[in-house]
Amino acid sequence: MKLDPTRIDLATLRRIWAGAKVGLDDASMQRVADAAASVERIVASGETVYGVNTGFGLLANTRIPDDRLAELQTNLILSHSAGLGDPLPSNVTRLMIVLKLLGLGRGHSGVRPIVIESLQALLDHDAMPVIPSQGSVGASGDLAPLAHLIAALMGYGRIDMGGPMPAIDVLDKIGLKPLELAPKEGLALINGTQASTALALDALFLGERVFAAAIAGGALSVDALKGSAKPFDARVSELRGQPGQIRVAAAIAGLIEGSEILTSHVKCSRVQDPYSFRCQPQVMGASLDLLESAARTLLIEASAVTDNPILFPDEDAAISGGNFHAQPVAFAADIISMALCEVGSISERRVSVLVDPKMSGLPAFLTEDSGVNSGLMIPQVTAAALVSENKTLAFPASVDSIPTSAGQEDHVSMAPIAARKARQIARNTAGVIAVELMAAAEGIDYHAPLRTSAKLQEIHRAVREHSPHFTADRYWADEMRDLQEAVLADEFGGDVIALS
Repeated sequence: MKLDPTRIDLATLRRIWAGAKVGLDDASMQRVADAAASVERIVASGETVYGVNTGFGLLANTRIPDDRLAELQTNLILSHSAGLGDPLPSNVTRLMIVLKLLGLGRGHSGVRPIVIESLQALLDHDAMPVIPSQGSVGASGDLAPLAHLIAALMGYGRIDMGGPMPAIDVLDKIGLKPLELAPKEGLALINGTQASTALALDALFLGERVFAAAIAGGALSVDALKGSAKPFDARVSELRGQPGQIRVAAAIAGLIEGSEILTSHVKCSRVQDPYSFRCQPQVMGASLDLLESAARTLLIEASAVTDNPILFPDEDAAISGGNFHAQPVAFAADIISMALCEVGSISERRVSVLVDPKMSGLPAFLTEDSGVNSGLMIPQVTAAALVSENKTLAFPASVDSIPTSAGQEDHVSMAPIAARKARQIARNTAGVIAVELMAAAEGIDYHAPLRTSAKLQEIHRAVREHSPHFTADRYWADEMRDLQEAVLADEFGGDVIALS
């Protein structure tokens, strides 16, 4: 699939995240070549341009002689390859490379076509540089992560191709010579928000799947409780007008429509269900609106020009600015965290109701032989622990800052930290939803021979593929983990609500 950086949509980014093979279109490659030619003209003119023939950061006023410009760029990459922590997941690294290609493909960075071709070779051979996840503060670009990416192309560090190996060996294996950098290229390649944005998009796409599963689990829980369908009446949400609420109410109403369990208690004495059941459109809808907002920000950032200085080849002009500052990404990642935090929080409350016989009318902890059996007592505790961990992680990283580079870079975004936290919150929330799916499926079983709706029967069957009905206590951890991974793999309600 050929990419036009000026016409990227969320569906394309989602496919790239899932492993689609891509490359830049011909128009992009022409823009790249034009910008590289502009750099050559600027160097030949003797004009002083930051990062082309000067030092970096506080050393910006140090002029570098022409015969040391290549050395300047090489040293930049090596000195900035200073990350720590676990490696980025391979799909995040892949997305990061593609985002870098998109930004470079706008034609305002000044790298040569050979740089694009080298990055493309990594994608084509599924050769992912091993990039430490810690070390970027999300301003002046994601310097350390991007430096590790480019260092691998130069033969330093490691590349994972069926397992981590010395980068120089992998380059030889795929027929790629170590990259030698020209003026401006090192700076162009490490100035940018691509690591933060890739991490945030990863959290968003995982969160999208978790959200869809939470809608399915919430609807299943309503039927397990013999809850009311009235809160999901479209007229209620339309009067408020919040778009996410309207969409969530419609989704849940559509899922429970046709349930025999629902119609069996239409005339019961219960007037209102607990908030965690009744207020799903309001709470989940608000989270959906936040996820949509984050998606819009990240879609713009995905193909943005975020290096420095920015070239305007038609004028041979280079303007120093601050597009590398990842504050928009930091806010978007923190918004994702907040949204998913609440998705998990309200889900755990539904589990708590279902395992409580006073609230649900179902057997205590959803086991008939209680006392001897503890049922879902401790899975609910695990869900509660994950929810509280999420609350701690959800403290916004975007409001933090710390000066770097001897005070020259005196305000930073912490976007990669925000995005890494959002990813962990997504995984934690998937675990909470897994527990709810287990509990709701058990509740549905207790209403037999009455059947839930056709759509929720499909969800119920999917749960049972990972967690069979139980009559006595058993070892829970494996099936809880399997359900968590199934949520993250989009096995539950992935087409219920998708971000646009």
